[in-house]
Amino acid sequence: MIKVMIADDEEVIRRGLEKIASRMDLDVEVIGSHGNGQEAWAHLSTLKPADIDLLITDIKMPRMDGFKLIEEARRYMKDLSIAVLSGFSEFEYARRAIRHGVLDYLLKPIEKAQLYELLKRVEEGKTLRRDDPLPENSPVQNAEGGEHYVVEQTKSILEKEYSHNFELERLAEKVGMNASYISRLFKYKTGQTITDYLIGIRIAKAKALLAEQPDLKNYEIAEMVGYSDPVYFNKLFKKMCGMTPKDYKYGCRTPKVER
Repeated sequence: MIKVMIADDEEVIRRGLEKIASRMDLDVEVIGSHGNGQEAWAHLSTLKPADIDLLITDIKMPRMDGFKLIEEARRYMKDLSIAVLSGFSEFEYARRAIRHGVLDYLLKPIEKAQLYELLKRVEEGKTLRRDDPLPENSPVQNAEGGEHYVVEQTKSILEKEYSHNFELERLAEKVGMNASYISRLFKYKTGQTITDYLIGIRIAKAKALLAEQPDLKNYEIAEMVGYSDPVYFNKLFKKMCGMTPKDYKYGCRTPKVER
């Protein structure tokens, strides 16, 4: 049984989390759902470590914000798994959360798969602690939460800026990490290089443009998805899709013949 407490000033978010968690193939019990940090702390301070496995808290809340709640929770129950839930994607929020040793940093709107992964890790952590207790002040939680956020933030930047000229150093500066570290971490966590991930985004955008705006010229589409050289774009598109952009556009416009 994974015992979870939720603190978020948006009732729809709290109810949504409860609903999603209840429909997973995991044994989850929401032991508390609170609209501000003060209420959550008042409840948490009456619990024993065996009564709660995970605290999911928003950052921006009235009466007591998420960081203060985390501080109080950490002092009271140092091994409690904590995840931050926030609509703010700025790295400074994540960096502060990571310093407090949070297990994960979840961005709203939360994805079912991401919540499942978090709950699964908490469940596995319970089993691990029971079978083979970690030494005190273990850095495992701290590292996992930070690494997950760095990868997700990198993906988010690439999704937004795919049409710009790609510079790893500029990306690293935005994320707030060393460029070589981000490259190695991204490949380790996703199985893809950052460049390959970016190519995937650009080709997907190009396919959408070819299908939805067939009057666009090839060089225009190339520029719109970040390639100044239309010849290179043509070769790359054919390598990735098995056909040229022109053939792909024609295939999208040709009506399917029913047999």
